[in-house]
Amino acid sequence: MSNKTGKITVDVFITIFAILSFVRWEGATGFIFHAIVGSVFALLAIVHIALNRQWIAGVTKQLLAGKANKKAKPLYITSMILIAIWGIAIASGFLAIPWFVNGRETFYPFSRIHAVSSRIGAVFILVHIYQHLGHIRSYMGINKKPEKQPP
Repeated sequence: MSNKTGKITVDVFITIFAILSFVRWEGATGFIFHAIVGSVFALLAIVHIALNRQWIAGVTKQLLAGKANKKAKPLYITSMILIAIWGIAIASGFLAIPWFVNGRETFYPFSRIHAVSSRIGAVFILVHIYQHLGHIRSYMGINKKPEKQPP
């Protein structure tokens, strides 16, 4: 599998699991479903970051040297916000587990942090996808402008 194919595969699955993580099921089954989907999402996010580590390192060096291009800077900022917000969402999700399992009120703040940060993270995922529409179109073989037919 090429690096490009691996990235596309991870991107497709991370999108699917991000959507599935917002599905509401009631009771213990819903909690278990959400925990499994969220854990898979977290693993895919780590793989996604690992596959894009060269870009992250390169743009970081360019920014520190004051040489980053205008297109890379907003992509980089969005990516760093995504890493931070989803890091908070994932960590608070794991920290909230005792509240769901035992009903212990002391873990309730983690549940709220998890809910809010995951919703903010979902918005930034949409921004991230929008920023990469050109790449997505090229991967799928879709031209932005249709070719003109000769008369």
